[in-house]
Amino acid sequence: MEEYIKIIDAHTHLWLRQCAEVNDKPIYGMPDGRAMFMGEEVQMLPPFITDGRNTAEVLLSNMNYARVSAAVVTQEFIDGLQNDYLLDIVRRYPDRFFVFGMADYRCPGWPEQIKKLVDDGFRGIKIPAARLIGTDWRVRLDSDEMMQMMHLLETHDMLLHVELADGDIQVPEIEHIIHECPRLRIIIGHFGMVTRPHWMDQIRLARYENVYIECGGITWLFNDEFWPFPSAVRAIREAADEVGISHLMWGSDYPRTITAITYKMSYDFILKSKLLSWEEKCAFLSGNAQRVFGFDHLIDLPYIKNMSE
Repeated sequence: MEEYIKIIDAHTHLWLRQCAEVNDKPIYGMPDGRAMFMGEEVQMLPPFITDGRNTAEVLLSNMNYARVSAAVVTQEFIDGLQNDYLLDIVRRYPDRFFVFGMADYRCPGWPEQIKKLVDDGFRGIKIPAARLIGTDWRVRLDSDEMMQMMHLLETHDMLLHVELADGDIQVPEIEHIIHECPRLRIIIGHFGMVTRPHWMDQIRLARYENVYIECGGITWLFNDEFWPFPSAVRAIREAADEVGISHLMWGSDYPRTITAITYKMSYDFILKSKLLSWEEKCAFLSGNAQRVFGFDHLIDLPYIKNMSE
């Protein structure tokens, strides 16, 4: 049996109802885990989730089975704002979840939304930055309004989670934020969009002390290769050599990624790899996220034998 690590998932999503619009195209849930996604019908959820409700209880069942002690819940425009539900979740399961609040930065008046999220008790704010660049419009991450928010987050010791557009187009904006708010802790998602050109430019941001990278969606990005994702592990190795393993964290991008693989498969390829030492695996799968997100009481989860074993 594998040695036991109290694993933390640094990138998951939850919603009671998926209803959103991106680039004037609707996104909404359909039966049997499917969704209408910007004009295309896709399998958004595993087919056994028939009602479209991607709930904390289903995720907790997956976490308990896969022996994942805690999870970070982030947000994306494609799911719609889930602030009220996520606050309820973290109140009911404080030792299992860290949740990010989110405003709709595409709409006027969003800074007032942020002030409310801070007052409501969120400990982190999410920006799906890749969605803030259109064909003839753009919301800069270092605009005056954004910088006011960054200073507010820094003052309240809150975390910023951001998913950047492919490549290095938004990297200078993040560097501006880092220099203006040196105590602001920043988490960059999707491992810098590792299969895209110039991904390492995003990873190198973690050379700064308060910047971290999580790998949510890495199995999706290497989906054509499939399990055990050897190129994904090589990318993790390359990033660790570049910025240090202490700035890198595992994330699954649940639930979308487990339409192709099981939840446990989204991390066990890392456990089985020989490219990372045991100490590096412990840091990547647990220790770094525990330090960054402040999980004080990680629960022990027993091994339950599969009926098919």
